[in-house]
Amino acid sequence: MIRRWELSDRKPLSLRAVHPCPCVSPVTLLASLIGLSRSICTFSPGSFPTQRRSVREAVRIVGALSVLFEEILGRQLEVSDITVTCLSEMHVALQQIQFLLEDCSRTGARIWILMKSRMVSAKFGATVRAIVTALDALPMDAIGVDEDVRESTELVSKQAWKEKFEVDCRDEWAVAEVHSILDSFEAGIEPDRGVIKRVVDYLQIRSWNDCDDEIRFLEEKIESNGEKEASFLSSLLGLMCYCRGFLFEFENWQHDVRRRIEIFSCFHLDDFRCPISLELMTDPVTVSTGQTYDRSSIQRWLNAGNWVCPKTGQKLTSKELVTNVATKKLIEVFCDVNGIPLPNGRKQTRDISKTALPCSQAGGNALRKLCRFLTRRLVFGSTEQKNNAAREVRLLTKSSTFNRKCLIDSGAVLPLLNLLSTSNAAAEHDAITALSKLVKQSSGKRMIISWGGLDPIVSVLKKGQRLESRQVAAATIFYLSSRKGNQKLISDVSDVIPALVDLIRDGRTCGKQNAVVTIFALLLHPGNHQRVLDAGAVPLLINILACSDKAELLTDTLAVLAALSENKDGATEILQTPGLPLVTELLRSLETEQGREYCVSILLSLCSMDPGGKDFIRAMAQDSTMFKALDSVLTGGTSYAKKKARALIKLLLNSRER
Repeated sequence: MIRRWELSDRKPLSLRAVHPCPCVSPVTLLASLIGLSRSICTFSPGSFPTQRRSVREAVRIVGALSVLFEEILGRQLEVSDITVTCLSEMHVALQQIQFLLEDCSRTGARIWILMKSRMVSAKFGATVRAIVTALDALPMDAIGVDEDVRESTELVSKQAWKEKFEVDCRDEWAVAEVHSILDSFEAGIEPDRGVIKRVVDYLQIRSWNDCDDEIRFLEEKIESNGEKEASFLSSLLGLMCYCRGFLFEFENWQHDVRRRIEIFSCFHLDDFRCPISLELMTDPVTVSTGQTYDRSSIQRWLNAGNWVCPKTGQKLTSKELVTNVATKKLIEVFCDVNGIPLPNGRKQTRDISKTALPCSQAGGNALRKLCRFLTRRLVFGSTEQKNNAAREVRLLTKSSTFNRKCLIDSGAVLPLLNLLSTSNAAAEHDAITALSKLVKQSSGKRMIISWGGLDPIVSVLKKGQRLESRQVAAATIFYLSSRKGNQKLISDVSDVIPALVDLIRDGRTCGKQNAVVTIFALLLHPGNHQRVLDAGAVPLLINILACSDKAELLTDTLAVLAALSENKDGATEILQTPGLPLVTELLRSLETEQGREYCVSILLSLCSMDPGGKDFIRAMAQDSTMFKALDSVLTGGTSYAKKKARALIKLLLNSRER
């Protein structure tokens, strides 16, 4: 048998071919060689933006070999071990040829492949020579192939040895032009638009989406390579960001967006929710019945010992979970078209904590110039240009703290705040999302407050045109409230706390969590306790404890309840809800130390209430499992948590003695 080789985890230009099994039959090996040859011959050299000469020669040589493989298989002769060895070596080399062709035609890798032209040409040459080396060692006399096939094969071998796999002269020109553009950026000079356009056209980067694919690929390369080639990749990334925002700012982007909107108009967000959790799927997988679920949800279902499909009730023939690549891609594009933030837990969420400074001067200067250009568009552009610029700014703020600093320095905060009053839902979402990233910078917080940004942000929180925009507005307010003194300033804005409470009721998991943590931050100002109670937050918080299985959301909700329970009115209101059994159950079941600490704090506050607290103490004192749960806090909690746990244990023991 021929062992499978996986393409999904292979890095570009890493030719990890798999050797056929030593015991493989000649028939199976030849059938696989014919399949590989036919697959390679489907590549058209004219469709490749670069490496056309190398691709043409490689495809021509493999096409001639496919005739040889079919001739050998058709004769059904006994073949020697040396023949099998030669065919196995050719099988490895053909895999490598296929990998090279896939990399050279890979979406998003065009400029990177161009700049690696010498390496790619050398790999083509080495791989083709490996093929003809094995071909020369093939015992043609013993195989007994047709004379015409033999002559054509020998001719191909001679030509392949003479062929010099060198970089095409047009590729050399394009590489030189890219270096010239990067040199201009490094010197602080804006390159000629015509030169950039010629290079982009040569690479067949014809639309905003093509350019965006290049950027995503380069970001993944930077993430996977670490410090290696960081400066080189950063320069290319800066250039592609500049092209995306500068060359494709209007016409092509509008065309691509309209086309995508038309395609996805038949879909709804609910089509991509997991049937179990009802949340947007982050890692869709298909079970044996053909139904698709989010991996984490169906895995919990299976781990609980269930052998039926939750949706259809059919018995599962296996517990194998197959990644649904098509649905995953659909979710990504649907969220992109509709401005919906992708769920957390995806691989594409990358650590940008190390991006405070650019890895190269050329890339940094390109991004600075782009940020100034986008800011001018936000201020002076037409309505469509402002909307497009806001989208571009949102994308830039996601990928780098350096980009955020450049945008703040260029004055992008005020025009983004002004854009929050637009009637365009997508532009509103882009603007508030960009601000939610810029507010993470201390200078961004200061500018939003000084420019009177609280009112428009709270307005989006209360009546944003999309639920997602309201959720992002809550996160923005949370970051603003992290600055000392801002808690009172924010809570003085009309209806901000009721709007957050409304989001707890109406929002999805992400929105609920944003609203809960923002309320917790505002509770640092004592005057806000009564406002939160008056807004009706307690019943909604108790409902989260009853319905949610997200540990992080539960912990944040318990933190708010613990803060409210320290107030007499808050403790009284919590006692009037069915929340006490929920808190005691969470004390036993929660795995986070912080969550258990909040449970203890709530229980201690409620036990101290009079009336009502004594009845609660008596009920808890009869439950032996409570002492075990409190003991776990004593052994693994913080000093503050241990202090509260000791006080609660003392109250329970006194009640039992009485």
